[in-house]
Amino acid sequence: MNATSIPVIDKLEKIDKLDSMIPGDPSAHPFDMSLIIVSFNTRDVLRESLQSVERERGDFRLEIFVVDNNSNDGSAEMVETEFPHVNLVCSKVNLGFGAANNVAMELAQGRYVVLLNSDAFLCPDSLKLSVQYMDKHPDVGLAGGRLVGRDFSLQPSARMFPGILSEFLVASGLAHRFPKSRFFGRLDRTWANPMQPAEVDWVPGAFSIIRTETLRKVGFFDPDFFLYSEEVDLCRRIQDAGHKIMYWPDVVVVHVGGESSRQIKTLEMSSTGAQLIRWRMRSTLLYYRKHHGAGAWGIKMLELAIFHMTAVRNSLSSDPQRKERVRQSRNLVRLMHQAWEDTNGGRASPPRPWKFD
Repeated sequence: MNATSIPVIDKLEKIDKLDSMIPGDPSAHPFDMSLIIVSFNTRDVLRESLQSVERERGDFRLEIFVVDNNSNDGSAEMVETEFPHVNLVCSKVNLGFGAANNVAMELAQGRYVVLLNSDAFLCPDSLKLSVQYMDKHPDVGLAGGRLVGRDFSLQPSARMFPGILSEFLVASGLAHRFPKSRFFGRLDRTWANPMQPAEVDWVPGAFSIIRTETLRKVGFFDPDFFLYSEEVDLCRRIQDAGHKIMYWPDVVVVHVGGESSRQIKTLEMSSTGAQLIRWRMRSTLLYYRKHHGAGAWGIKMLELAIFHMTAVRNSLSSDPQRKERVRQSRNLVRLMHQAWEDTNGGRASPPRPWKFD
């Protein structure tokens, strides 16, 4: 299979059918791994990511998929020209992260599926160790590694499922103030030794290795999550099916996206930034409604309370920076109300692709 043998996807109806499909005969695995990268206007880092895959593929029987989410920066052309052996799938629309991965998952023939962000780069032995650990631990359905920035500073890599209490501890600043406490640092496991392997609730989608039989059992990503929360939902379903989620710290992956986000000291309330926040809120409401029912209302009220309190606290100061925080907090209140309306209180996902409006 080469870059020209996979049809261009241009109808969401076809993607919806693919979302519900599962791979074929479990005994038929012509590849050790099917590595999937979803890209949206990330040409330069995508090239670097693919180069890292080439360095680490070793003797594995490896098939590589790049699903291009209607980029306009030449990403698809770069893949076709510089990596002609890669299976390139081009979409006429932005499918979102989960649904785009689903397209390649349906085509994948490896006994493991490896998901890699286009802004993530494999470090030495990361693929080899991942496969060794999965082979050794058949009760593990999905696993991740230690995510680091370019400077090898640690990023959150082993996490617990979100809940209203955990969200409050983070939003209130208590988790940051008491990171070594098992109680306050529960969400990101900041109390734990990051160099120790651990069974966790979920790992970020920048890198993960998934047993194909597990995907066959629980299904692919839920396409209702256009962006954000899709990996949390998948890990929860994998756990519910009786499989473990593991964190292996000696599997190291450099993640540029996390490195960039650390540089944002305050929320950017530009049009694009505000829409991404609104999308995050949508996915949060969808996740809580799906897994916690009325908890969707609870998380909405928690976030609104935090935003209102932040606005009130900062309104007492004449400092220009604190006045800006008041404006941002009020914008966040508005965005949460919009997200609640967009999703009917977390009950329905807006039509794909989600758009900036």
